[in-house]
Formats: sequence, structure tokens, C-alpha cells
Amino acid sequence: MDPFLSATDAEDMLSIAQSFGSFGTYADEATSATLGEELPQRFDVGINYFNQGLDGAGNSDSPEVAASRSNYFRETYAYGNDIKAAGIEPFLAHLELSRTAKKISGCSNVVPAIVYANLLVPGQELAIHTDVPEFRGANRKVVPQWLLVVMLHSGLFEKWRIPIVTCVSWFGSAQGGAFTFYPEGASGPRSVISAQHNSAILIDTDVTFHGVERVAGGLPDLPLIGQKTRLHFCGEHNWELRESKEVIGTFSWSEIRYSISWKAYCFADNEAEALWRAGVDTLSTKGILSTLETALRERGLLKAARPNPTEFALLLVDTFVTYPAASHSVSL
Repeated sequence: MDPFLSATDAEDMLSIAQSFGSFGTYADEATSATLGEELPQRFDVGINYFNQGLDGAGNSDSPEVAASRSNYFRETYAYGNDIKAAGIEPFLAHLELSRTAKKISGCSNVVPAIVYANLLVPGQELAIHTDVPEFRGANRKVVPQWLLVVMLHSGLFEKWRIPIVTCVSWFGSAQGGAFTFYPEGASGPRSVISAQHNSAILIDTDVTFHGVERVAGGLPDLPLIGQKTRLHFCGEHNWELRESKEVIGTFSWSEIRYSISWKAYCFADNEAEALWRAGVDTLSTKGILSTLETALRERGLLKAARPNPTEFALLLVDTFVTYPAASHSVSL
């Protein structure tokens, strides 16, 4: 979709980020007590990125630099009826997006649900991954994100899955930061779409592996970006990277790679939507782990007692989530 919004609405998207003011890192999201509590929410992405880099060809950065490159800035603008960014309501209820989502998904009922923003500073990139899916009774509010990803890739919970279509839209004039993805699956070629201002793509990011190529420009050395680092808008088109009260980097708007993601639940018909709204026939964490443990034992990968939560989490990801191998990209 290019152009995506009117010129005025596109400028409003930039203004919303400025008004929001401060963005934390994705790694700052809570970890998961009793379910791999020593691991970040998306440790699956981190492990693959540390070992393979963005395209599967390897990663020459030290672990600290690699972590800084991929620890981008994320805040949620809207989650259901919880509106956190003033002015985002028309975007959440965008009628043309809903119409297109129906066409892409083949579903008659589309319910806009989530809007969030990703900001990357120069030198950062977004590791190849699939997004966090949802199931009846299991979403990111009650289940670790890595476990939801394992559930989808295992194929064992399709009966409960809520299909989600995502619109990824780009605003601003940052160089680099192209959207890269595998439209034919993990074993297919990697494609690239330039992140041009006021353009967008509608895609099932829960299934399709995707990432962001490195944002151009910036400081000679990327500052070390930790869990508590924040990106602050300071007015006059300027942003500051702060570690507590210390400024560790400064950037102009033209250097910041800014995207907004819109997510909608897709239901085949009224009955499927009603089942979701009623909150019946739902999954429990205990049942999820039991199903996955049974699958491991059937494959001969687990014969003794279930290991501790961290070891069990690592085994589940290693078994069920297969990332793309190295491949050359093709621009679209």
C-alpha cells in the first residue's frame, strides 16, 4: 500500500510518537516466572540472531553489540479498549485496513485489536522472527511469548488459534531499515521491501518469518543499549538515547526508523467470533505444557522427568521452531 494514508494523516503518525515522548526497549518486557524465568520473553529470537545474524550467514558482532543492535524500542499505542496514545483511535478503526484484512485472510469478521510502534536508531536491525500469536485462553498477558510461538510452530493448537493479520506501516525518512521477509516460508527466498514514508504491507506475521535490515548512519560505535535504556523525544526533531539520566546518543527524526503495526483478529464467521468473545473452550497453561511434553516423548526427545523450566523452554524452542537458513535477498 503506497501511499498508505493521506499526507496529513501520515504526519499525524509522527506527531503521535512525539507526543508519546519516551520509548522503552523490547527487552524491558517482563520475563516469565516459573516458565523459563531466567530467559527473556523472546529468547528464541535472540539465540538465533546471536548464532546466525540477520540472514543466517553468521554474526560477527560480540554478544553485547549484537544485543544492542537488536534491542529496539517498542511501546503499545492501543490494546483493545486500552488506548495509551491519544489520537491513535482513527488508525485502530481504519475501515480500509479492515476491508483489506478481510480480503487477505478470507475471513468475514475482522476485529482490530492492537497498535504498537517500533523505533530503531542507526546501527540497529530487527532479527528474523515470527510475531507472537494468540489462542483462546492463551495470549501474551497470561502466557510467555516464546511459548505462544512454540505453540504455533508445533501445529498442535490450531483448533484454538486466533488468526491475526498485521499491517506494518512506515513513517519518516530514515535510510536503510528495509523490511525483509520469507513469503514462501522458511525454506524459500528472502524478499525485501523498502521502508518508504507512508507505505505499508498487510501480512500474517505470526506465520511469516520477517525482520528489519540495518538502519543506516549514526554514531561510529553503536551505544550499548540495555534493558532499561530509553529513547526520548526532546523537541525540534531531536531524540536522545538515555541510560538512566545519562545521554548516550543523540539523533534527529530523519535518522530514526519508525514503524506502526496494526493487528486484527480474523474470524471465519459470527460463530467463531462468538466463541472467542464468550471465553469458552479455552486452553490452560498446564494443558499446553502437558501437550507439548507428550509430543516430545512421542519423538523420543524426552524420556526422563520434565527438566527444570529453563531447560524445558530451551528444548521446546529447539524442537519446534525452525528458522530460515542463509539466503540471498530479492528486492520487491
